[in-house]
Amino acid sequence: MSNVKEYTDNELLDKVKSLPNFKQIPTGRWLLGVRSNEDQPNHFDDKIYEFEGEKFISVVSATTNPGLSILKGGYKSYNSVGAAVVAADKWYHNVWKYGLHKGKMPALLQTGAVIDVYRDGDGDGLSEQLGKPITGWYGINYHTNTYDFSPANLKLKRPQIDGWSAGCQVVNERDKFIEQMKWYKAAAKANTQTHVTYCLINEF
Repeated sequence: MSNVKEYTDNELLDKVKSLPNFKQIPTGRWLLGVRSNEDQPNHFDDKIYEFEGEKFISVVSATTNPGLSILKGGYKSYNSVGAAVVAADKWYHNVWKYGLHKGKMPALLQTGAVIDVYRDGDGDGLSEQLGKPITGWYGINYHTNTYDFSPANLKLKRPQIDGWSAGCQVVNERDKFIEQMKWYKAAAKANTQTHVTYCLINEF
């Protein structure tokens, strides 16, 4: 369950407009992650908001941090330096496009633009922005918490992140995620919106 405080739409919009690399509010749909200050290790304690322009669409419980198994050394399957922690208080313009995560799950894939991450390799189980951020293509996708899309799992909420995030932004409310993906798939097919912008901020 998310521990992020409640915000008005205007509070969120004013915050993202104040970021150094802000250009403009996207005209289509875009996503805004809010990383919890409490940051309970291995818990889905963040929120991701969906907007269309400046109009609020939805909000989901999520994580913007890697899971404990990744932070404790599982990152070595992906990178020898450390787990990917997406740099907060930044816009990532046109970073995602609709596709399949690992060929299995409807998702938004990092195939549109580069993203900034920190490499957390100290193994203490806490997700931290250590050292200097690096910029590149790291497969930081937006997906949900299961590959099982059967009706029985429609309301699935996991108590822990574990290996479901190695840096990806992961939704813990499968039913809401499915509705989001229906929209992005249709928009991509119709060529009305091919890219999705992401903004990640720290709780304020």
